Amino acid sequence: MAVPEVLRQLSRRAWEPALARAHRAAFLMDAPSAEALHWAGGAGELLAAGALAVSALSAEAAVPAGAARAVFVLSGTLRGGAAAAVRGVLERGAVRHCVLLCGDEADGGGAAELEETLRRWMGEGGRAEVLLRGPPLLAPVSAELCLLPALAALLPPLPGPGGPGPAEVGLGALPAEVRAAVRALVGELDSLFTALGLREESFAVGALSRVVAAELASYASARNRRRAATSKASVIFVDRTLDLAGAVGHHGDNLAEKILSVLPKLPGHKTDVMVNMVELTALQTTDETCNIIAPGCLAQPNDPAARALWESFMNLKQKEAVMEARRHLVEAASRENLPIKMSMGRVTPEQLSSYIQLFRNNLKALENHCGLLQLVLATVQTLKHPQTSKWDNFLAFERLLLQTIGESEMPSVLNQLLPMIKSYNERTKDDYACEDFLVLLIYIYSVVGEIKGGKELDIAEEKVKRALVKAICDEPEPSPLLQKITGCDSSLNLTSQKATDAVDSIFRSLRDIARVRLHMKQFHSIHNPGSNTHQASYKPLLKQVVEEVCNPDRPDPVDIEHISSGLTDLLKTGFSMFMKVNRPHPGDHPLLIIFMVGGVSVSEVKMVKDLVATRKPGTQVIVLSSVLLTPHSAVELLFASDRLQPDARI
Repeated sequence: MAVPEVLRQLSRRAWEPALARAHRAAFLMDAPSAEALHWAGGAGELLAAGALAVSALSAEAAVPAGAARAVFVLSGTLRGGAAAAVRGVLERGAVRHCVLLCGDEADGGGAAELEETLRRWMGEGGRAEVLLRGPPLLAPVSAELCLLPALAALLPPLPGPGGPGPAEVGLGALPAEVRAAVRALVGELDSLFTALGLREESFAVGALSRVVAAELASYASARNRRRAATSKASVIFVDRTLDLAGAVGHHGDNLAEKILSVLPKLPGHKTDVMVNMVELTALQTTDETCNIIAPGCLAQPNDPAARALWESFMNLKQKEAVMEARRHLVEAASRENLPIKMSMGRVTPEQLSSYIQLFRNNLKALENHCGLLQLVLATVQTLKHPQTSKWDNFLAFERLLLQTIGESEMPSVLNQLLPMIKSYNERTKDDYACEDFLVLLIYIYSVVGEIKGGKELDIAEEKVKRALVKAICDEPEPSPLLQKITGCDSSLNLTSQKATDAVDSIFRSLRDIARVRLHMKQFHSIHNPGSNTHQASYKPLLKQVVEEVCNPDRPDPVDIEHISSGLTDLLKTGFSMFMKVNRPHPGDHPLLIIFMVGGVSVSEVKMVKDLVATRKPGTQVIVLSSVLLTPHSAVELLFASDRLQPDARI
């Protein structure tokens, strides 16, 4: 069976223990678990199995009166905020029987100890059952992409000006919260590879990737698994921070990427978006904030037609994807005998809307094609969205920046940016907002790489900082992203000093971003300066890595480091210095798994899929990551003030 289908089945298998206990149960789950369920099968499956309620876990959450048991689903272990919330619910005394589904603690006392804790919180006569998870909670977003939502906040730390070199970074040198995330990731990957029956060769590009691969190599249960497993795979871990232009750039002509970037996120979700469904109802309102009608979404795990259309959105060019949307809609309307008038030529949002209207008063047709209609509505709303026209402006400006970076020094690149930073009152709808500048700054500093410091650069940066601080302070109300970056939830407490501190911190990080590839020999640059005949271009680090893996000459990779998982590997590596021994190469195996540590973008997933299909046709490829990034979510991941705080409520 193809690996994507196996992963889809695994993502469902993780929920089997929950489904078996769903009858008359009230489910309380944390946000990452809910997100995994959303992509794997949806809460509807729990309700169909007899659950009375499915709700978000919080200490205040209520359990319905007739519930036979409360089932808590945690994406991680029973610690910190999750433990405090479970305890809060149980100590209220309404729950007499509870089930806990959670991850296994490497250093914990196992299920028996956790059951004892739960019984203590419930008080006399309470019954508790603890189920430690087998396969991890996966969100299968597309055939080639699976996410681990529990690790959405993981990002490789940036190297400080005088910080340790990448070779010196071990697990012990990392901040406590990153250490905890690495251990959690290793446990999740081991249980995933166990379920897939894999024996992996691990490779790493970047400092944190090396730590993750080394931890996986020495993880006790992984060693036992590798002895018994028969299927072989190469796993390459890549640090997101080595190429942030790939996360914030507006590269592709990809419909899925635009939908995910411009529509508002579903509450509590990192990936899926809210689709306004008012068009399918008799409710006549143009109010964007009208929330009487529940939103639609992109994840349609139980609707084969909608899933096929979503794969088209992920893999085709925008124009082809929009034509696919029309084709699916026309076929659905024909099947329901709706009076559809076929029109050829260019597909417009208005044309798609007129087709959607045909379904409006036909409840049977609405029910049969609900998933498809949500995806087409998402398309219409994205094509009409003001941010979509801005997308092309970004793309043009990024191309111009690539040209400028090749021809001039950093100060003049920043000086070009300066007049475009406008305050709220001076901006038109086409001008860039404050967070758009942060996107462009990350792009510039990531592409440039090594920067010559000096007085001129300091002056240019200072001017940009001042303009940004003024623009941030002039916002009538800071956007949600600016609130997270400045730590201020309203313009009343956003002082000039707080804005200055936030912008100073951003520029320190930008300097670190420019420094992050200094130690690399082969992947030192992601900028192609161009020539008299060719335009300057961006060459994605991930593309360079995959091309190296697929290189038919199989040279010894320079920056893709093999992480040995035992004595045999070490001996091979040692002997290869003076004997003809084939060292492990990432292109050796029929399955290639790329894990982007810190998030991946839609266009990167498509690029990997296309490259492997053309360069190494017999190889199956899967991209795993912690989160699917859009330009603004990448800014948040880098600069939000509370990104990976240690959980203080332990």
